[in-house]
Amino acid sequence: MRLGNIIEKYALENASKYNGKAVLGSVLGKVLKEMPDARKDMKKLSLLINEKIKEINSMKPEAQLKAVQEKYPELLEEKPREKKGELKELENVDPKKGVVMRFAPSPSGPMHLGHAITGGLTSLYVEKYGGKFILRIEDTNSDNIDPVAYEQLPKDAEWIFGNVSDVWVQSDRLEIYYRYIEKFISLGVVYICTCTQEAFKKFSEMKKECQCRNLSKDENEKRWKKMLANGFKEGEAVARFKSDMKHKNPAMRDFPLARINDSEHPRTGTKYRVWPLMNLSVAVDDIEAGMTHIIRAKDHADNAKRQEMMYNALGIKTPVTYFTGRYNFIGMELSCSKTKKKILEGQFSGWDDIRLPFLAALKRRGYSPLAFKRYTKEVGLSPVDKSINKDEFYKAINSFDAEIQDSKTKRFFIVREPVKAVVKGAPKRDVKVRLHPTENMGFRKFKVGEDFYLEKDDAEIVKKSGDYRLMECLNFKSKSGNLDFVSLDYESASGKGMKKFHWLPVSGKLVDVEILTPDNNSVKGLGEEALANLNVGDVIQAERIGFMRLDRREKDKLFFWFAHK
Repeated sequence: MRLGNIIEKYALENASKYNGKAVLGSVLGKVLKEMPDARKDMKKLSLLINEKIKEINSMKPEAQLKAVQEKYPELLEEKPREKKGELKELENVDPKKGVVMRFAPSPSGPMHLGHAITGGLTSLYVEKYGGKFILRIEDTNSDNIDPVAYEQLPKDAEWIFGNVSDVWVQSDRLEIYYRYIEKFISLGVVYICTCTQEAFKKFSEMKKECQCRNLSKDENEKRWKKMLANGFKEGEAVARFKSDMKHKNPAMRDFPLARINDSEHPRTGTKYRVWPLMNLSVAVDDIEAGMTHIIRAKDHADNAKRQEMMYNALGIKTPVTYFTGRYNFIGMELSCSKTKKKILEGQFSGWDDIRLPFLAALKRRGYSPLAFKRYTKEVGLSPVDKSINKDEFYKAINSFDAEIQDSKTKRFFIVREPVKAVVKGAPKRDVKVRLHPTENMGFRKFKVGEDFYLEKDDAEIVKKSGDYRLMECLNFKSKSGNLDFVSLDYESASGKGMKKFHWLPVSGKLVDVEILTPDNNSVKGLGEEALANLNVGDVIQAERIGFMRLDRREKDKLFFWFAHK
């Protein structure tokens, strides 16, 4: 649908709903949602919308409604409202075959939070409809590759998505791209241009064709073979798609598909010199995969149009495409190049440094990947740009993660910076404490008497006179700094609003513990004996502290990475 029709449609809709008077803001938002690239000239767009609004607002309400009925009857159809947290339905899904979709993170480094959301949408839709989810490593630009990506991206994808069907690496597929160039040449829609970049730019600016454009098929085939046979130097020849040199958008005028690049590639070395550009490799891979639906950033709107031209040249139906807005993470650095530099300088220990918003670090802290999918589902599929504040983001993620992990994580006592406290008169006895308050996970046992360890801050609190409780153990009274046993039962404590503390028996067999916090500081303490039975990688909930993952053990000491409260 043309821009003018889109403007008219939404101006009529807005006017018919609101007493015959459409307003610019409402119409503008709808237009941009359907045609994101109209944003390029907002001044012109606003003028066009205002002109149409003036025309429509001058019509009688009955005439407006009639126009909607005749031209845009779909606007009158009752559409079910999407509930928050439910995915928008995709169009043209084959219920038997499902969908074929892909996600292509940059190979400039591992995945970060942005990938968890953008790729998470694709993962969720493949889960919803069934089908195939391809992870694609687009590494045809040797100047923007970190070799760590080849190993880390599939690992990250397996953890965060869990439903990747296949991994495609574009540098392994060069011969396939070459065959498509040859096919395009035979169809007369690709030519080999030997104009300099500066010369072609002038032709484009003048909307004129260069002398290479009308070469014969035989001559283009010869030039192509010469490119492959090292007959041209870097910059001397490029394969171009014949689009329209008079196209109103300069970016659409005979765009390049392949070039010569002599840089050494981290995966293939110097085996290849002719490399596909993004529009060729992406279109070819989508065709070869049988891609049915694509979710891509809206700044790729022009690329989507270029690739549609290539589909049309081959007589192939274009996949259904949806565009997403930009995610601006405030207070978090997601740049792979900047982060890599800091790693090399020693500011971070690696991509899994606890301070980083990269998936390797979040996995190591013990987060569930389902928490990020839950967040992605809440955000949904939308072309609207979003700013995401670090604190608000983690508040949401931590809430989702706690909800997901609460029912399956065992509880334990860990006392940070332990201080000895004596509860006079406390009886010697065995105490059984459930590993989970509601799930049947068993018990851990303690031998207790009068001597306990409390956390440093809690030890300061109980110096003040009052009634207190040691969780699952006993009640005591503090007076003038002296702690005296009162009773055992929880019922007598629950109604008094007592402060409750976790603890450890001084006489018990305890474990040395060290917890690494998200600000990269370590806190030392003691943990209960049952912690020694954990396996590296286990996630636990330390009472009154939060969720954490056992990262490693050294001799008799356990090292945890903290996730959140």
